[in-house]
Amino acid sequence: MMRTSKIHFPRRISSLGLAAGIMVSGGLLANFTDKTAHATPSLLEFRWETSKNYRKLYYYQSSSRKRAKARYFLVLRPKDRNTAILKLTITVPDHFHSSIKPRKLSLCKMQLGGMLSKTKCLERIPAVFEVSENQKTIDVYPNKPVSIDGSVAVEMRIFNPPKKGMFQFNALIQAPGDVPMSGYVGSWNIDID
Repeated sequence: MMRTSKIHFPRRISSLGLAAGIMVSGGLLANFTDKTAHATPSLLEFRWETSKNYRKLYYYQSSSRKRAKARYFLVLRPKDRNTAILKLTITVPDHFHSSIKPRKLSLCKMQLGGMLSKTKCLERIPAVFEVSENQKTIDVYPNKPVSIDGSVAVEMRIFNPPKKGMFQFNALIQAPGDVPMSGYVGSWNIDID
């Protein structure tokens, strides 16, 4: 009898210690979890239909909450394009219900953010903006063609739509040359919670 009670006692202590350790670590992890969503592109993007014709473009969004005042930087990096930009057309999804005003748009050279730096506009590029009546296309006409070196972005200062969802903005670029034709460059998938 004496032997069996000695064997069970250490097992009981180790199982209680293990249970206490799990409860304490679970409580600590609950305090460290971040409950707010950040307005940066996710590392994992899910699409129902993957296509070789789809290219993901980098963007930055200051707020992803619905009806919040936000700044969008729709970025075109040098690796995303291989020609200068004579005209940039951005298509806006039909279900993106927000007022886009030309005076709230600008074209600029970008500094892409990271761990130690912030995404910001370094220099404004003079351009003319035209927004269609139904607010589904934005045409950007730079005063002179934008060269390939460095990242450029369209900065939008708008209020997020009243309904949450995922919105795909597409970029079409017309390059300088004899043929005035725009080609698809990529898409920005913007998420509103």
